[in-house]
Amino acid sequence: MSRFPDLLRLAAFTGLVAAGAPAAAQGDAAAGEQAFRQCSACHAVGSGAANRVGPQLNDLIGRTAGGAEGFRYSPALTTAGDEGLVWGSETLDAFLADPRGNIPGNRMAYAGMRDGAMRGNVIAYLASFSEAAADDAAAAPEEETPAPEVAAAPSTPETAPVPQVEATPGEAPVSARGTHGTFGLGRVATETEIAAWDIDVRPDGHGLPEGRGTVLDGEEIYIAQCAFCHGDFGEAVGRWPVLAGGQGTLDHESPEKTIGSYWPYLSTVFDYVRRAMPYGNARSLSDDEVYALTAYLLYLNDVVLDEEFELSNENFLDVRLPNEANFIDDDRYEEPHYVRPTEVCMSGCIEGDAEIVMRAAVVDVTPEGPEGGAGID
Repeated sequence: MSRFPDLLRLAAFTGLVAAGAPAAAQGDAAAGEQAFRQCSACHAVGSGAANRVGPQLNDLIGRTAGGAEGFRYSPALTTAGDEGLVWGSETLDAFLADPRGNIPGNRMAYAGMRDGAMRGNVIAYLASFSEAAADDAAAAPEEETPAPEVAAAPSTPETAPVPQVEATPGEAPVSARGTHGTFGLGRVATETEIAAWDIDVRPDGHGLPEGRGTVLDGEEIYIAQCAFCHGDFGEAVGRWPVLAGGQGTLDHESPEKTIGSYWPYLSTVFDYVRRAMPYGNARSLSDDEVYALTAYLLYLNDVVLDEEFELSNENFLDVRLPNEANFIDDDRYEEPHYVRPTEVCMSGCIEGDAEIVMRAAVVDVTPEGPEGGAGID
């Protein structure tokens, strides 16, 4: 619930805005609360809000960019604040529409909120938790609410123009490549766009970028970016994945499958962290930071014991995870079914009577026999 209900009523029903006050106060804060759910994976707002993957957003309106106490911002966002960027209706609207384009180099991985009305609603919702916005709204003079503009009718699929995207030098223009499918939707990805996602790393080291990072460097990054979900020592918080421990549990009824107990290759760790972490802010880590985090995860799992250990593209293949030997190559195509294709047997496949040697332990999985028994014999 908003801390400033009067502001919500003012924003949602009267449309009154002070000159120079946040124009997004005209948005629907109630609708903004619903839209904010896509932001809540990283940000908190309201009573008890604390920094998470992203900073807490109480009193955001009027705050200098990079100014949330106790949060580790990217240099790009800190610089923007030092240069005078203050969060208000217009600056937030521009940032939410295109975070990476608006402040290049910041770590926010969110692609952007394209719907302008939705952005206004979210900003109105955030304004309801900002003292500065409440003060501006209280001082707002009454104005007539302008009549809504009537939007032009959208083009029909038959006449809608194909979006033109400027091609990278040396590549054919998008218009020359055509579109996919019978509905004229989409276009062929450019070589530059493909290269941006071609970042997989194989167990043989193919795809590894140049870089290096130490266990101690990784510890700092882990505490700031990962511990909120995965625990201070990889033990996990709530139902988030456990990252460390579990050695010797693979033959237990409930094995603990961690990097140190189960995963086969270090390249899997590196690739996943680089591609998908931190949660809600993927692709925000530099290659050196990924090397450092991977080194720290090795340390948490006792694969390396030296706090001064430095992992790099030069020694990466020297590290072996404990369970690697228990994984085998996929040999399904050597099985008779694949080697000698034959017609599937549908009747008379077994000579004599079949013998049941074991029943499922879960009741109702194996049909009951004449004696009415189920379970393991």
